[in-house]
Amino acid sequence: MGSSPRLDAAVGSIVLGGGAKSWEGLASAKERWRGRVADLAPERDLETIARFGGRLVTPEDREWPDGFADLGAQAPIALWVRGEEDLPSVRRCAAVVGSRDATNYGLEVAGEISRGLVVRGVTVVSGGAYGIDAQAHRAALTSDGSQLPTVAIMAGGLDRYYPSGNEELLRAIARQGLLASELPPGGAPTRHRFLRRNRLIAALAGATVVVEANYRSGALSTANHAADLVRPVGAVPGSVFSPSSAGCHRLLRDGAAVCVTDVNEVYELIAPVGVGLENEKVARRAVHDGLSVEDVLLLDALPLKQGTTIERLANVAGLKPAQVRAGLGRLELLGLCTDSGTGWRRAGR
Repeated sequence: MGSSPRLDAAVGSIVLGGGAKSWEGLASAKERWRGRVADLAPERDLETIARFGGRLVTPEDREWPDGFADLGAQAPIALWVRGEEDLPSVRRCAAVVGSRDATNYGLEVAGEISRGLVVRGVTVVSGGAYGIDAQAHRAALTSDGSQLPTVAIMAGGLDRYYPSGNEELLRAIARQGLLASELPPGGAPTRHRFLRRNRLIAALAGATVVVEANYRSGALSTANHAADLVRPVGAVPGSVFSPSSAGCHRLLRDGAAVCVTDVNEVYELIAPVGVGLENEKVARRAVHDGLSVEDVLLLDALPLKQGTTIERLANVAGLKPAQVRAGLGRLELLGLCTDSGTGWRRAGR
């Protein structure tokens, strides 16, 4: 049935209805919540979610998302979850969001990015809505990755699939990925709750990418939440004549997002956060990254096949022989050069 803390969390989730976890002004808030007390049935809600193969996850649980801590007083007090896997770490997630009224261009880009992210060991997070959200989830589910493919953060209770047109997709997510909501079973997906859940999408992801968005699209609120959390935000450019890309261009113009055009550029947003992600060889960093100026000069002077001497390297790189010897030692430790027996050359990659 659930422990006492879990019951307390269920009560809080029901009463707050997806609101912020803030105990300031609790006395005045009690008056607003007083009318809901008679309808509280946490045991019933725990039984309902269990019947759907789900559970209530609280901050005390091992799988509680680490990214929610950055929300502070805006963090949820609990999450209702459907699916067999644990909620993923922020280091392994990227949000792919956008317009419900997506174009073929936007759908194609969202699909390519989402498939590529899952292959690289990144879980795709979105909101389960029509358009870009649905395409991101669908592409993630059909990818060949070995980890959790996708998480859909819903704006209503998990006892029903909303929007109904995505029921088949949401069922597939519940089987292969995760559905999550801060609303208990029976919670209605109101407009306010759609906007509130966007902060959870942003907090669960190490980076957020907006593929298509109108000038006042709700997807922009997810990007703004991500920026407030100091998480990377990417925006996919589109035609200047397309209203569906006006929101992305707005983010780029305001400096709130960086331009991303493919999965590799999206992966770069999350890779600094996601140390140890699978298949990192797919997006290997440049060999020059982190090297000093002297070592870069020396590395560029090294031949690829035939070995050469220290004296010759000194002449080509414009360094002293002592600098070359020290630099070769550093590069050899990094696996970037080798003594072939006939002289020094670059190591095979």
